[in-house]
Order: sequence, then structure tokens, then C-alpha cells
Amino acid sequence: MRRTAVAATAVAGLALAACSSGNAADGPATSPGDPAKCPAEQVTVVVSVSQWSDLAQTLGGDCAAVTTVLRSGSTDPHDFEPRPSDIAAFTDADVVLVNGAGYDAWASDAVDTLDTRPAVLTVADIAGAPEGNPHLWYDPDVVDMVATSLTAELAQRSPDAADYFAERARASTADLAPYLAAVAAVRDAAGGRSYAATEPVFDDMAAAVGLADRTPRGYRQAVSNDSDPSPGEIAAFDSELADGGVDVLVVNRQTEGSLTDQLRAAAEDAGVPVVEVTESPPEDAGSFVAWQVAQLEDLETALAGSP
Repeated sequence: MRRTAVAATAVAGLALAACSSGNAADGPATSPGDPAKCPAEQVTVVVSVSQWSDLAQTLGGDCAAVTTVLRSGSTDPHDFEPRPSDIAAFTDADVVLVNGAGYDAWASDAVDTLDTRPAVLTVADIAGAPEGNPHLWYDPDVVDMVATSLTAELAQRSPDAADYFAERARASTADLAPYLAAVAAVRDAAGGRSYAATEPVFDDMAAAVGLADRTPRGYRQAVSNDSDPSPGEIAAFDSELADGGVDVLVVNRQTEGSLTDQLRAAAEDAGVPVVEVTESPPEDAGSFVAWQVAQLEDLETALAGSP
């Protein structure tokens, strides 16, 4: 019954919609640090998307003024149309941190228009993943690699503050300890367990903790290509949930669309726990660590309660 209802929904053209496109409701915002407390020249850092802002601010401390261009979680970075004020934010940057992998091409385009090119760190290149899944902040190893690369670049830009940046890197490692502990705890709970996802946002973390992916291949390919899954692909997803092949369903709660609601309902009907994640940090999330730990704890709880 549920498979028929979900398939009919797809036939009616109810698509899995991504976050709304267009311009963000808010403009660039700067965390200024405190030049008076910096032992050397402050570095100006511009971050394209908010997923990497907290790490940049932690590593830069008082010796970095960090501007985030796209802060709104309601705007899809793929479709973001930067305003003049957004492009202007890159003008005086010493260091620009972009995600890459097609996620924020507008940021790289903005840098290319500058007369004086800043140092550009591209997360996808640092990770060795210039193509494919761009949600790299969900990979703990990539977070560590980005921290190392950014610390080195900050020290190169302000050599007299190198010791300060090294201290900030040690502080960042300490700050990340609860996050890494949460990853380890989920990994212990995830042995032999599986997940399916309405979107591939959480895939890197799921792989990091050892969850097997049971998302039907056709459905995944359709969603990754920004197309509507076919009725057959949705029926296969529903069957996977109903037949006990999935231990948890991961849902991006920043996604709008009736298909997500239908798959959530199918999971609930089958007794499959639903774990909500977000693609970007919610405004009330606090730090990167707080955001990630809350989701990982929800996942650990769901796995504990799943048969």
C-alpha cells in the first residue's frame, strides 16, 4: 500500500526539492578577531560557505578577520547568485577558502575577477576529490586536512604570527575532541548496520562510521543528478525500508518536498528510525562541533533503538 502511494506521488511530479535557490536573505558577515591581541599582522580570510566558517575562525583567532559570504542555510550554494556586495567581499582577501567540487563555483569565479589574486584553498583539492560528492565537511579526515592546510597558509601570510597560529591549531584539535569521540562512539555502534538517505549529504560521515549504504542505486543517481526519481526507483526505496534492509533513514531536514515526507512516512510505517541532518549549520547550532555532535548523538541513539 505504501509503495503504491509513494509511486503515485512520483507520477504526480512531486520532486525532491533542494534548498531554495537565488540570493541569500543576508549578506556577508565578518568575525573581526582583535588586531590588538595579535602579535603580528592580521590576515584577512574569506570563506565561501558557512560549513567552513567556524574552523577558519577557530584557527585564525585574533590574528584573522574571517568573512563568510553565504551564511543562509535556506539557499542552495549550487544556485546562489552573488550580488555585488557578495563579490566585493573577496576584494581585500589574503586567503580565500572555498569548498569546490562544483558546490560554490560562483566563489571561484569571483576570485578570478580580482586584480590581485589571494591565496585560494579549495577543500575538494585538499581532499583529493575535485569531483563527486561535495559535502566534504562530513568527512572527519577532510576536516583535519583542511585545518592543517589553512594553518600553514595563515602562517605563510603572517610569518611573525606562526607560533600563534600553531597554538590555535592545538586549541582547535582540543575543540574537535568531542566531535571525534562522537564519531568513534557511532562507529562502535554501527558495525554491521546500514542506512539509506533521501539525499547524499551525509554519505561521507556514514562511510566514516562504517554504515553500509542501502539507498537504491537508481534513486541515488537520480537525486545526485538533480532529476526526479522514477516510480520504480521510489518503489525500490520503499521496498528496502519495508523489508528490513535499512537500519536508519537519514533525512536532510533543510530539504523541501513531498517526496521526502513520503519516504519518512514509509520509514516510520516500517519501524525504521529517522535521523535528521542538515546540509549547512542551522542558525542556532552554535559551533561546528556542537552541530556535528548533536547529529551524531541522534544517530547513535537511533542505531541503539533499531532492531
